[in-house]
Amino acid sequence: MKRIVILGAGESGAGAAVLAKAKGFDVFVSDMSAIKDKYKKLLNDHNIEWEEGQHTEEMILNADEIIKSPGIPKEAPMVKKLIEQGTHIINEIEFAGRYTNSKMVCITGSNGKTTTTSLIYHIFKDAGYDVGLAGNIGKSLALQIAQEPHEYYVIELSSFQLDDMYDFRANIAILLNITPDHLDRYDYQFEKYADSKMRIIQNQTHEDSFIYWNDDPVIKKELEKFDVKAVQYPFSELKEKGSIGYIEEGHYTLEQPTPFNMEQEDLSLTGKHNIYNSLAAGLASNISGIKKENIRKSLSDFPGVEHRLEKVCKVAGVQYINDSKATNVDACWYALESMRTPTILIIGGKDKGNDYNAIKELVKEKCVGLVYLGADNKKLHENFDELGIPVRDTHSMKECIEACYAMAKPGDTVLLSPCCASFDLFKNMEDRGEQFKTLVRAL
Repeated sequence: MKRIVILGAGESGAGAAVLAKAKGFDVFVSDMSAIKDKYKKLLNDHNIEWEEGQHTEEMILNADEIIKSPGIPKEAPMVKKLIEQGTHIINEIEFAGRYTNSKMVCITGSNGKTTTTSLIYHIFKDAGYDVGLAGNIGKSLALQIAQEPHEYYVIELSSFQLDDMYDFRANIAILLNITPDHLDRYDYQFEKYADSKMRIIQNQTHEDSFIYWNDDPVIKKELEKFDVKAVQYPFSELKEKGSIGYIEEGHYTLEQPTPFNMEQEDLSLTGKHNIYNSLAAGLASNISGIKKENIRKSLSDFPGVEHRLEKVCKVAGVQYINDSKATNVDACWYALESMRTPTILIIGGKDKGNDYNAIKELVKEKCVGLVYLGADNKKLHENFDELGIPVRDTHSMKECIEACYAMAKPGDTVLLSPCCASFDLFKNMEDRGEQFKTLVRAL
């Protein structure tokens, strides 16, 4: 019996274990951290052996294949040992893809993944399609295939997931953009990160579709390296040579595969970045045969994504906005670009090799205050203090909100768009966003 060992017992790991067990493998799950109770129950219910708080070498190094959580870096001691002995390492999505013929709509990019994935799922669901949501959001793809298979899956894919995918095939691949992010995981080499993103088109055939942002210089450069077999559907904000989706004279337009048009002002998502997200989602839906009236309705009534430019409330005439998902500089740029009132920007966290020069002009133009929120704000002081904008230094969300409340004047916007990962002070970006919302609502 082939032995599969799963490293990491979160949503993806536990789901992969259930599918592996269902397919007759000898399965063992190991997590260096504590396993959540709901995942312990899932594993126990399926008689799957597991351990937490350690990696027992003799239980792991004898695996025929490893399914690794995307969050575990290749530099982790156990992973290095597995690589050295030549054990094949994949992730949950790669493993799950072996056991389904469902249509896969896969989305990646440095920014906009969650919004675009959620919007496509919303359109498909409202159109009556049998669809599952998976990847970085939704339920484990492997668990869905094992227990509640769907005809379509809409999957958000990070670069970490793409790194451990080899034979998986996206029927519709969407690449939104490539800007510097997670460089700490790629030896601080942008080229390696960009190559990782391009893996989304590997294994595509002439029957498949590739949707991408036509204005992105990095994507254009990367595409020169590839013989793209899929049908290409480039999109851009304005009508440009070769673009299939664009905005023209206030109209949202898709030329192919079926001509589609609606008023730009009817789109529920606002801001330049959301034009790109909406174009990509519309193209994926159009390619999948969803009727025009369904696409039009869903693009108009999509409620948005939590922690992405989420309006929390107004306090004393000040609008508070939660953009905790902005974990890189480019995401913060889009958020600032969409601001129409004087802004107090909350920035900081675990730096991932950020270059803040990209947002300095926008900070000067839009911001009337900066609140640094991190365990170590030294790099922020070095980059932004010189702008002459009032600055507050904080090291907890409570301190941060108190500083914002003191600085803000009626008509201002307080924007949490941190540019950084959250792991220095918070469990994750959701925890950061939830703490922000709770404290703001208590003002």
